[in-house]
Amino acid sequence: MRLIELVHTTSFRLAIAFLVLFAVASGALFAFLSWETRDFLTDRTDEWLLREVTTFSPLDDQAITSRLATRESVNAVKERPISLFDPHGVLLAGSPMTLPAADKTKPDPHNFATLRAGKRAHFRGVMRSLPSGNTLLIAQDVGELREFNDVLTNAMILGAAVTAALGLLGAAFIGAGSVRQIHTISDATRNIMSGDLTQRLPALGGSGDVRRLVKVVNSMLDEIERLMHEVKGVCDNIAHDMRTPLTRMLAGLERARRRAVTADEYAEYVDGAIVETQSMLKTFSALLRISEIEDGARRAGFVPVDMKTVVSDAVDLYEPLAEERGVELSVDFGAVPLSILGDPSLLFEAVGNLVDNAIKFTPRGGAVKVSLDGHLKRPRLSVEDTGPGIPPQEKELVLQRFHRGERSRHEPGNGLGLSLVAAIARLHGIDLSLGEQKTGCNVILEFNSHEQGRTPGQVQPAS
Repeated sequence: MRLIELVHTTSFRLAIAFLVLFAVASGALFAFLSWETRDFLTDRTDEWLLREVTTFSPLDDQAITSRLATRESVNAVKERPISLFDPHGVLLAGSPMTLPAADKTKPDPHNFATLRAGKRAHFRGVMRSLPSGNTLLIAQDVGELREFNDVLTNAMILGAAVTAALGLLGAAFIGAGSVRQIHTISDATRNIMSGDLTQRLPALGGSGDVRRLVKVVNSMLDEIERLMHEVKGVCDNIAHDMRTPLTRMLAGLERARRRAVTADEYAEYVDGAIVETQSMLKTFSALLRISEIEDGARRAGFVPVDMKTVVSDAVDLYEPLAEERGVELSVDFGAVPLSILGDPSLLFEAVGNLVDNAIKFTPRGGAVKVSLDGHLKRPRLSVEDTGPGIPPQEKELVLQRFHRGERSRHEPGNGLGLSLVAAIARLHGIDLSLGEQKTGCNVILEFNSHEQGRTPGQVQPAS
């Protein structure tokens, strides 16, 4: 793993950005706490200083000297010195220290530095000039406050250094994970590009954006693999299914050339070739129809469609066929109207194909029932028959183009009916499934149940 790859990962940059944001926020918080703490301690100090000034200021020099002597005799707190100096700065009474070279006219407490026991010390205090010319100094040692600030600052610097180190390590760890994910996904993508459509992007741990993207891409690959297998199957099936009619047509034409001697005989062979050609053209037309539907260009012209009208028209169209074959055709619309966004002609074609197939594979005396149920959470249209049904192992295959089960080999057709219905369902966002039942077949179309928006296949509010 190269460092440049790590630096360029989004996760590493986000981690660094959050680290900087945390550092700025922490610095602002530290500054606020430090400022508030210093102000609090300074205010407490100033309160004591002003209180002592109020106490000592009315006294004469003798009373002040007496009080300071008493204060020193009982070992008063060294952190709060009070001293009396003559006009020349010589100590007269109180705590031993040097008179600071500060402005004596300042009425408020202020910070200053002076010598105490031969060492430089920092104080906050106030000086008052007495009527006798002497100077009274009341102060408090602020060395501990300065030490506290230094300790707090050092702690902040140390904490910032540790946080920065841990943040960089965390960012590097997260970035390295992203790089590994990218390498793994890149390797899988190269295998897919080389032609191995069974490969999928690895679903790595976690529930982040990459995992969601991988899930979407894998779904896309599933669809691509399905389409590629379908294209391959279509090509194979075209070659297989077209070979028989072409062979028959070629054989008929060769017999015509060898055997036909009259115009009627020639016409008979020509009619046979025309029938075979029409069958092939019908197959190619169905393939082009499916391709046109799957292209999705007709979705732009979707309008609200009343499914009751579509089903009624389809049932009316195939009712004569059902009577001819001795099949009972019934319809149940339910009580709730169902209107969806879609293409009326395509939906009619889909329903018609389902009804036609059901009648075709239902034996004489059987029944076909078309149900439209709009009160369910997901409204549905179902077409049930009492025919031979579809074996479980063929339920996925019957939706593929040209597939014809063993039970339907004797029936006319090209195996594209359910493929056409499936393409129309996908165009409208409708889920097509084969229901479970003991006898016959049940094809179910389930519609979306949302009440708003204009998504294809979406149920519209009843007016």
